[in-house]
Amino acid sequence: MLKFFLTFILIASITSALLAQTAKPEATHYTCVMHPEVVQDHPGKCPKCGMELVPVKKQKKHRTSNTEHPTSKLETVNSPSREPKHHHEGQGQMMHEIKMQSSVNLTDPMTREGSGTSWLPDSSPMYGHMFMLGQDMLMLHGAAFPRYTNVSTRRGDDRIDAPNWLMGMLSHPLGDNAQFGVRLMMSLDPLTEGGRGYPLLFQSGESWHDQPLHDRQHPHDLFSELSLTYSQKFTPDLSGYIYFGYPGEPALGPPTFMHRISAMDDPDAPLGHHWQDSSHVTFGVATGGLVWRTVKIEGSIFTGREPDEDRYDFDRPRFDSASGRISWNPTPDLALQFSHGYLKSPEGLEPTANRHRTTASIIYNKALEDDANWATTFVWGQNDDTREGKTQSFLLESDFQLGRDTFYTRLERVEKSGHELVLNGADLAKIFPIYAASFGYVHDFTHGDGIDVGLGAQFTIDHRPDELDRYYGDEIGYGLEVFLRIRPSLHRHHQMVDAMK
Repeated sequence: MLKFFLTFILIASITSALLAQTAKPEATHYTCVMHPEVVQDHPGKCPKCGMELVPVKKQKKHRTSNTEHPTSKLETVNSPSREPKHHHEGQGQMMHEIKMQSSVNLTDPMTREGSGTSWLPDSSPMYGHMFMLGQDMLMLHGAAFPRYTNVSTRRGDDRIDAPNWLMGMLSHPLGDNAQFGVRLMMSLDPLTEGGRGYPLLFQSGESWHDQPLHDRQHPHDLFSELSLTYSQKFTPDLSGYIYFGYPGEPALGPPTFMHRISAMDDPDAPLGHHWQDSSHVTFGVATGGLVWRTVKIEGSIFTGREPDEDRYDFDRPRFDSASGRISWNPTPDLALQFSHGYLKSPEGLEPTANRHRTTASIIYNKALEDDANWATTFVWGQNDDTREGKTQSFLLESDFQLGRDTFYTRLERVEKSGHELVLNGADLAKIFPIYAASFGYVHDFTHGDGIDVGLGAQFTIDHRPDELDRYYGDEIGYGLEVFLRIRPSLHRHHQMVDAMK
């Protein structure tokens, strides 16, 4: 069955690539620096990301310098395999002057790069700042959410806090066909959230003072990723990479929620976080991957144990677990993945319990106009735990941004055991379906000038079985928060030009 599935994906990818070779030759051309496959005969905006199109230069027929410069993150592309054949036959070879590459794999566009080695749609917007350091390129990303949160029921709480993260990605070219990448991600959650984390009704996972957390989202470690990557291009269509992280993220699950465009404006983690993408902070990861055009197959060995309660240290690497993932971006607006992993002893409080996790996701992104974007994600995750068996999670989230205004929503259904929710007696062995719906709005006061600062509000309503009323009370479960969303502005072409000066 797996061989059939892989064969189908490869055939579909070849077919989609062949169908794409239909561009009409024109006398004058303009292209997008972020999406060089976009070529048209008049100036305007890129239909995928909204950036200004720039003129495409034809290759001049004169003697070139004998000195060859290694291809950097902003590279000159002059490869017939990257362009439709009739572009070269009718007009000669063309040069797309700027192309931004992923720090993980040099043949992937940077917009495809998610958390760890995961993929986003190619049309995804990038919020960050770029700096050129000779041939090296540094990208900085991040976000902070200073806020007030109020969560109802007996197990609720209210507080002022500020979930946050900061990430840097550096790439160094090693000739024309190889690249070295470094990434560092940090979070001050241990300071702003404290050891117990922030209140989030029906959330579960990890521990504090040797007690399992419930109705709280745990803080992330100070060092959430420190990874090195080597990537190699074998042919114009085939490439590979090796990724080491301490900590890092194995090839398991979709891009982590804070890196998905559909979730970037939501300050809260999903209730299904520990069914879908919780392995994004793993102390000890080694991943190898092969990429053929828009299809990627990768495998990881990693530490199954989740981070301990000391959020400032580096936990002992074990490399006792494994996972595999297949990803496919059939169009610039879609990213699909299916993954499975075995996690040995993920919970420190239950060292003999193991877990099999299976996930599948579909991410859709559409750049609607110059300053508008719509992103939607569907995620399914399943945990098969020792003693508890299989439990499911479903997530649907969407984010619509139009200028300074953003509207978003998240809908979830998660099956959680009485053990996960830290119940008593006979309820420990039961499985309870939990539903949650969040709706939010953000208005940017500063927008597009380097830093976007927006004021937002979010309302979440939860539904639980009546059996849980004796733990939560009979009032409606809800969460209400008012927050600031602070992040870098959308990265645009003029910033790339400035960085090269």
